Amino acid sequence: MSHRNIKVKKASGKMETFSENKLRNSLIRSNATNEEANSVIDQLQSEIVNGISTNKIYSLAFRLLKKQNSHNASRYNLKNGMMELGPSGYPFEKFIAALFSAQGYTTETGLILQGKCITHEIDVKARKGKELMLMECKYKNQGGISVDVKVPLYIHSRFEDILQNNSELGDYKNFKGWIVTNSRFTDDAKAYGNCKNMHLLSWDYPAKFALKDLIDETGLYPVTCLSSLLDDEKKSLLDENIILAKDLSFNRKVLIRIGITEKRIDEILKEVKNLCE
Repeated sequence: MSHRNIKVKKASGKMETFSENKLRNSLIRSNATNEEANSVIDQLQSEIVNGISTNKIYSLAFRLLKKQNSHNASRYNLKNGMMELGPSGYPFEKFIAALFSAQGYTTETGLILQGKCITHEIDVKARKGKELMLMECKYKNQGGISVDVKVPLYIHSRFEDILQNNSELGDYKNFKGWIVTNSRFTDDAKAYGNCKNMHLLSWDYPAKFALKDLIDETGLYPVTCLSSLLDDEKKSLLDENIILAKDLSFNRKVLIRIGITEKRIDEILKEVKNLCE
């Protein structure tokens, strides 16, 4: 059967025609060479059959790429790694704060701000010069779930209440309200958010300035995308408040503390160096 006739199942449950180019582009985006990408695709030929899930294709491709290049496999694993930042949304909030800190913002997480009517819990507050940004983070730990229009409707009203309490804004002249997710926004959510001058940031939105682009630009990758770590080791590192892969570079002791052998520590730190540089 020709690949152009094969239907694959997305995480949302929808069926779509398999695209070899889409798979190749995702591999190339992870810094795989054309030869590495072609090798992975060639080895997958017999596995890609009608009804196979995109998650299964990803898992197979990841395993094959890991055999060739572990740090490129980590980049390829980024989307899944973001979904492993849970189960709570707290590590995701810390990760988003770190991304904006890398851009020169002073950030705080988990704040309670007084609005005109009631108090509001704010996930991330970021400041630079006269600019103030308040962010609501919507973390998803599985694919196929989008942030719908109810979220910007609700968040916009919360930001408006805070704006009406001038004492919370202080001397800031430029306010921006953000909603950030590691998932996607529905079309209605994007339409309403843009209409209300809110800033929406998701895995693939806005084009060329999406969350995945921001991560690649800053070189700040979550520890959960490292291909050399086991699932329980990732969880232990999150429990130790280690969110960023680069933080392992100068924190060898935490890897020892969670029971990783010296030999594997060297392998992990080599992967971190290649990934983050």
